[in-house]
Parts: sequence; C-alpha cells; structure tokens
Amino acid sequence: MGWQGHLDLHYRHDGNRTTALDRHHGPLRVLQRLYPEGEAVCHHVLVHPPGGIVGGDELALSARLEPGSHALITTPGATRFYRSNGPLAQQTVQAELADGARLEWLPLEAIAYPGCRVENRLRFTLAPTAQMIGLDVLALGLPAAGEAFERGVVTQQIELPGVWLERGRIAGDDRLLRESPLGLAGHTVLGTLWLADGAPLARGTREALLDEARALIDGHTLARTAGVTAPDESLLVLRVLGDRVEPVIALLHAVWAAWRLRHWQLAPCAPRVWRT
Repeated sequence: MGWQGHLDLHYRHDGNRTTALDRHHGPLRVLQRLYPEGEAVCHHVLVHPPGGIVGGDELALSARLEPGSHALITTPGATRFYRSNGPLAQQTVQAELADGARLEWLPLEAIAYPGCRVENRLRFTLAPTAQMIGLDVLALGLPAAGEAFERGVVTQQIELPGVWLERGRIAGDDRLLRESPLGLAGHTVLGTLWLADGAPLARGTREALLDEARALIDGHTLARTAGVTAPDESLLVLRVLGDRVEPVIALLHAVWAAWRLRHWQLAPCAPRVWRT
C-alpha cells in the first residue's frame, strides 16, 4: 500500500472575503490562507510532504466553491511521479463551482520519471455563471540528466462535463508518438492552459481573448509549437510543446495574466512561491 492522501477544500464568500475550510487525511494539505491581493481572493498552496508520488500512492483533492468565492490554487514546486515496479500512482482533482465562483487552478509542472506508471484526472464542474482558468504542464523524463522517457506510462484526463473531455496516454516505448512530426516531434514538455465559463462567451469577448493570447504566442520563442483555439463557445484552450519547462511555463503564465486582466479586470498577482 502506498500513501493515501485526501484533501477537501470548501470556499465561501463572506462579505468581501473568501474564506476557506480544509480537511485532510494523509500527506496532502494546504498552507495557511493567503491574501496577497486583498480579501476577495484566497490563495492556497498545496503541499505533499513526501515530495513525490510513487506506484500505489493515491492522492485526491476535492474543492467546493460557493457563490461569489474566488480561489487561486498552486503548488510550491514540481510534482514528481517516480519510477514504479508495477503499481499505478493515481492523482485526482474534482472541483465544483457554484454561480459567481471563480477558480484559478495553477499548479507548477509535473515530472514523469522514466519507468513511472501514472493516472492523473482533473474534473471541473461549472455552474452557468462560474468561471475558471486552469493549466497543466507535463515534463517527460529527465533530459538534462540524460534520462529519456523511454519506459513508463502516463495517462492524463481533463474534463469539463458536457463541454470538454480530453484523455491522452503517453507510453515511453511508443517512439512513433514521441518522435513523429504528427506526435510530440521529440519534444518533452507539454503545456495546456484553458479559460472556461459556465455559459457561452460573447463572440466579441471570445475573439478578444484569442487575439490577446495569439499576440503573446507570436512574440514568444515557442511560437512555432504553440496555438490557441475555442473548441466550444464557453472554452478557450492553448497548447504548447517545448524542450524545457521554463519557457513553457513562462508563456502560459503570460497568457494567464492577460486573460485575467481582460476577462475579469483583475491585475495579475503571481503567487509568491513562483518567485522563490
């Protein structure tokens, strides 16, 4: 048996303040509530004291955001999925956003070590006037150490029920997927950023947000391997491939900041742990 970690988060809007209650079991918890941009937005940093996830570990996060609440959730460092001798490592995130709630799901990257066996599931349910911005970054192997992702399996799923369901499986021994121009073309870092509303975005709003992201992509070193689309009237998705984590995250954070300002009229307030 591996680590069994469960964390339940409950956000409420009380006056002008987003308050948060949390319950944890096992090695998954949050630091204290932080309010670097005022009381309306609650920043939470998730911590996993063992430092990595191995075969047999099961980590589960559930979050409930009441009407009018606003939470920003991040991590202090990379999530590491270590080599497994057979058992599957599982991480699940489920969040329910009530009307008027906002969620920013902004963890740092996940690193898939050679030989890992991972299933990572994300599910976000939005009420009609709820909104969110989320990102996911996956780094395959340890190229700087000469350890390519030639063994192991990573399965990722991102779901907004009724709007978007994405499920992908990357096997280390699938060289066609990893190296083909129609696959990852040899790139080892995959980044995804999305903006979602519970109801369709106005056409003008959607186009303005797409234009904002495209302008930032065009001026970035990863312009040739990045793109943004609107697969649904209520959803924007940006995807990028890279060879190093830092440029990928820099692009995603830049677009997050631009979308936050344009769509929510909120100046970007990067969590302090991103700067340490």
